[in-house]
Amino acid sequence: MNKGIIIAGVGIVLVGGVIFAANQQSQKTEEAKMAQRNYPIVTLTQEQIATEREKKAMMEKTNDGKAMTKNSSSRYVEYSKAALDQAIGNRRVLFFYANWCSTCRPTDANFKENISKIPEDVTVIRVNFNDSETTQEEKDLAKKYGITYQHTFVQIDSDGKEVTKWNGGQTNELLNKIK
Repeated sequence: MNKGIIIAGVGIVLVGGVIFAANQQSQKTEEAKMAQRNYPIVTLTQEQIATEREKKAMMEKTNDGKAMTKNSSSRYVEYSKAALDQAIGNRRVLFFYANWCSTCRPTDANFKENISKIPEDVTVIRVNFNDSETTQEEKDLAKKYGITYQHTFVQIDSDGKEVTKWNGGQTNELLNKIK
């Protein structure tokens, strides 16, 4: 009877050793696979982020699925220093937007749907305000014009001075409030 217990014990130890060895090999294989999938971390500058946002804006789609090109003559553009400068000959309106704002998203869609209603001499520039995509330049603009919450509009002149400011609205309100 003692021999049976000893043999059973040795068998259990051997089976346990085989399972342990197989588990170790499996972990090494998994670690090797994980190492092969490891990608380098890329850090972008604020300028690179703004450039990427401009590229994204160029490829935005309208509600009917057609590509909508946003260039210097467009009436509704995402903020960049270049877009602000290119619109200097137009009446410029800064639309302080936040991607989490429940009233900003419908306004954004309304402007895109009604671009043809915006006068050709008006450029509405969507400035991200206090969200995951806000750059330091945009934060500085908000501070410059005393913006304390999203869905605020500021019309500025060619020198960047405030002409008028209002909160809320869509295309019709823009047309009524712009000077």
